[in-house]
Amino acid sequence: MRALLTRMKSGTVELNYGRRVIAGMARRHAPPATEPIRVLDLGLGTAADLMNVRDALAPTTCELIGLESHAPYIEAARAKGITVHEADLERGPFPLEDGSAHVVVANQVLEHTKEIFWIASEVSRVLKPGGVFIAGLPNLASLHSRVMLALGMQPSPIEVLGPHVRGFTRAGFRRFIETGGFFEVLETKGSNFYPFPKAIAAPLAALFPSLAVSVFFACRRTDNPGLFIEVLKARFFETAYRDGTGDGPCPIAR
Repeated sequence: MRALLTRMKSGTVELNYGRRVIAGMARRHAPPATEPIRVLDLGLGTAADLMNVRDALAPTTCELIGLESHAPYIEAARAKGITVHEADLERGPFPLEDGSAHVVVANQVLEHTKEIFWIASEVSRVLKPGGVFIAGLPNLASLHSRVMLALGMQPSPIEVLGPHVRGFTRAGFRRFIETGGFFEVLETKGSNFYPFPKAIAAPLAALFPSLAVSVFFACRRTDNPGLFIEVLKARFFETAYRDGTGDGPCPIAR
């Protein structure tokens, strides 16, 4: 069954990354600026999203910055004139000043991380009020995931023998990112729709984003003072989360 599903989705996988969706969100929601627009990409990868955002915001000048840990990606991005910092998103502060970024992008990254409270807090720190956080995520509630679960199969966005450690739904991420009032979701969209071909997948994802393969969010940084890490500090979870106090992770219940 899994092999059949893999064959059915072949040829549309690139739609999962929603490159045009992200560029469009940046064009519609990047705040007006008199200085060059600073765009930060978390988990830079091939730099495709940064380059697309730059093109979408033209003729406005952009300063492109990426955080990445994979050496070949770092080298290739620097060759394109992108400022790249070698960094682990979950282990330390982002190398940007407070309130210095206009746009932050994290496309197909958060599902690989545990420390989403820390990451969201650092995004809330480096974004200017009115700046936009654009996140792209595999959708745990996609149509194909629902079918797989109904058949007793592990949904592919959270495959145990795989790279993802978190699962997100459209409603679940919105609830997470808007908690505490540090972000306001301005727009959500979907991209790709298994097991249909491209000509059908695109309109279906537009009509039914909650069932699409990937979901995308444009989130405005509000004027709310403080940082998103306060959301974590106000709660107790039975896991060790990085809380940013310098005293180690939050305690584990015993």
